[in-house]
Amino acid sequence: MVHASSQNTCTISILETSDLHGSMLPIQYANNQANEVGLTKIAALIANERSLHQEVIVIDNGDLIQGTPLAYYHARLDNEPMDPMVLGLNYLGYDAAVLGNHEFNYGLEVLQKAVKESNFPWLCATILDDRSGEPFLGQPYIVKQLQSGVRLGILGLTTPYIPNWENPAHIEGLRFIDAIEAAQTWVKVLKEKEQVDVVVVSYHGGFERDLTTGEPTEPLTGENQGYQLCMEVEGIDVLLTGHQHRSIAGTKINGVIVVQPGTTGVTLGKVQLELSQKPDGSWQVDSKASELLTVVGMEADQKLVELVSSYEAKTQEWLDQPIGKLAGDMRVTDPMQIRLKDNALIEFINRVQMDLSGASISNTALFDNVSPGFPSDITMRDIVSNYIYPNTLKVIRISGQDIKDALEQSAEYFELTSTGDIQVSSKFKEPKPQHFNYDMWEGITYKLNISRPIGSRVVQLDFEGKALDLGASFDVVMNNYRAAGGGNYAMFQNKPVVKDIPTDVAELLAGYIMERGTIEATLNHNWEVIWD
Repeated sequence: MVHASSQNTCTISILETSDLHGSMLPIQYANNQANEVGLTKIAALIANERSLHQEVIVIDNGDLIQGTPLAYYHARLDNEPMDPMVLGLNYLGYDAAVLGNHEFNYGLEVLQKAVKESNFPWLCATILDDRSGEPFLGQPYIVKQLQSGVRLGILGLTTPYIPNWENPAHIEGLRFIDAIEAAQTWVKVLKEKEQVDVVVVSYHGGFERDLTTGEPTEPLTGENQGYQLCMEVEGIDVLLTGHQHRSIAGTKINGVIVVQPGTTGVTLGKVQLELSQKPDGSWQVDSKASELLTVVGMEADQKLVELVSSYEAKTQEWLDQPIGKLAGDMRVTDPMQIRLKDNALIEFINRVQMDLSGASISNTALFDNVSPGFPSDITMRDIVSNYIYPNTLKVIRISGQDIKDALEQSAEYFELTSTGDIQVSSKFKEPKPQHFNYDMWEGITYKLNISRPIGSRVVQLDFEGKALDLGASFDVVMNNYRAAGGGNYAMFQNKPVVKDIPTDVAELLAGYIMERGTIEATLNHNWEVIWD
């Protein structure tokens, strides 16, 4: 028994990475220029925290093994060595990792291999083996007995919205349950059975409501339930979040300290807890704070750089492979202009999708604002710099009304300022940029007038020279994320799949160009955005 007069105190530092997306080295793969990102820089921040504090816990919150050419090359072309991101976490002595939705992008075999190679447990209470009903990875939580004597429980949760995006073959035999339901079950176990002093929930999901007012900031689909977790699940001390790629720190919701460290390793999330020991020997949390530690100006950990050098050399060699030549211009100099009227890059991607699938209508997006487009000599680097996701293609059968509804949703991407200038609407900027949710179409002719009210911006919609029949059916090719309704395109959900093309679109584009040797930039001016 410890008496109140001889009360002990301790400080615990909990560090979080989330949404690293294969970001290991501080470079931009489109041009190999220096970039203030990556696990090799995060490593220096972790080392510094360990030099300052005795009790340090390090957790990765998901979306680890997908997202860069390094990760892609390893998963798709040379999967025999240890996963390079797992190698990095092993080297840095991570205590645990949580499954993200992108962990499933390369299939269960690649994921399970990465999990086996890890010197740390992967936690997830929301994904179950459908047959046994047990947690998919066997471990919903861990308990860390710290040197001070504090018992710290870490529960892993993953957004259960994954079936709305993922290739069904990649999640076969799995069942996804609500994060609130799972948390209520397992937090109780941690408090009552495991008798932990501190409950840390590491949740690969974000916030569905404004952190201050509680007002909904998105459709309440269950994709992001961070606010609900804080309000409805008793006993959580710390909520580590991710998935939305937001930078959040210094905030408490219903007494729960929260943090979210952006994406690609731009910052390290840090939660600091001050505890004191009670007369019965248990510990109480006296104060909690969260902050984001930036990698800007940090030196990359040279030993880790060396450990992944063989992976990087193979990746760079692959990226520099010539694919073919381009006649004409497919450069991206102004992303907004690309999204305002028909352009050669988007037309090319749509035409490849139509050609390979046999569909007469296609849609695609310019995924972000750093896509460079294609130069005259095209390499694999150019392909993966523009098509950054491991999407596959699906042809789904939808109605003319579905097409019109999807165009109206895309038209919400734009808004006009008070001076009549066009800009990206807050809906597509907050809480994270969603440029990938604005689609551009081929095979139809359309015009969007964004000076008109939302929901009535499609002012022209034709197919084969006449007004599109809203009651007719059309076979449309799009990526698997969109075909499943990803990006809240509910009009595409549960539609008949006419054709499934399970090869990555990046590979399809590369093969298409290689086959032809030279491709041509073409423009048929089938669509435009106007405003009065």
